[in-house]
Amino acid sequence: MQQKLKSYYPKVSLITISAVYLLILVGGIVRSTGAGMGCPDWPKCFGEYIPPTSVEELPSDYKEQYSALRARKNKRLASMLTNMGFDQLAYKITNDKSILEEADFNATKTWIEYVNRLIGAVIGLLILITVVFSSPYLKTNSRVFWISFSALILVGFQGWVGSLVVSTNLLPGMITFHMLLALVLVAVLIYGYYTSLDKDLVSKVDAQAVKIRSLLVISMVLYLIQVAFGTKVREMVDQIAILFPDSREVWISELGIEFYLHRSYSIVILGIHVYLAYLLLEKAKISGTPILLIKFIVVLIALEILSGALMAYLAIPSILQPVHLLVASLIFGAQFYLFCVMTNPVKLMAKAS
Repeated sequence: MQQKLKSYYPKVSLITISAVYLLILVGGIVRSTGAGMGCPDWPKCFGEYIPPTSVEELPSDYKEQYSALRARKNKRLASMLTNMGFDQLAYKITNDKSILEEADFNATKTWIEYVNRLIGAVIGLLILITVVFSSPYLKTNSRVFWISFSALILVGFQGWVGSLVVSTNLLPGMITFHMLLALVLVAVLIYGYYTSLDKDLVSKVDAQAVKIRSLLVISMVLYLIQVAFGTKVREMVDQIAILFPDSREVWISELGIEFYLHRSYSIVILGIHVYLAYLLLEKAKISGTPILLIKFIVVLIALEILSGALMAYLAIPSILQPVHLLVASLIFGAQFYLFCVMTNPVKLMAKAS
């Protein structure tokens, strides 16, 4: 039985990683459709496990009720943030009146957010299953179990942060933190999957390996800066959308310098990864998984630039926003997996030339 669980762990892990990416896509849909506050409470939705389909099912003072609930929760959150030294954020949460503004009930947005939460619950269950399937590794490779267990702790923390996103009425910093946590979860799950593998993934490495690994780390840091630019631009779009809800064609022109930095910086990111591909293929003479990964990353970055350009020229259509987010997340996952392959000393030493 133990051996069977162990043999299925990589497959279960891959399914869980895929589910997290699905959640990122759905999260992008939630944000692009403005459905983030479709459920004003958490973990229930309008106090129910199955949300209403009509405003007639809600009490007449539902806005006041859920606004008061958020105010009490935010007061506790502000107290915690103050104790941690985040005085400015605590002040904003307790004094920004817009945080307590309740949106009108919209059945479509409510159910979009509800589906998002259902998928989140399924992912929590999948990660629990990965922990169960990783238990046989305690005797042979305990890192696999503890990595899986840390993913379980992280998804619980992610759920709590999700509740804060709701209670703070989609406060921009909270949304960004929620998204970055999803990327951390992806990285932890990928590392668990990679650690469980027995086969060699690096076919040949020469003296260029150290230089390539260093450049790879630099490219990952630069890419995360690009992601930060992207989240800032997204926050600006949300604010502009409130000012010009029926004039999407002016949204791009209203964006600041962050947008132009984000747009131009993408070319730098693409160039660095093309150079990495050149080093892997021509200088280090590496074949197999690493070169396939770097090619995949280059293609994804090109797609990301294309989707970004289409959003800029087509007035940021809602359908492209979650695609842009998903591709960005896939790039990070592929980068991290390549990092795992290129920094495993046992495999590198075994195949060094």
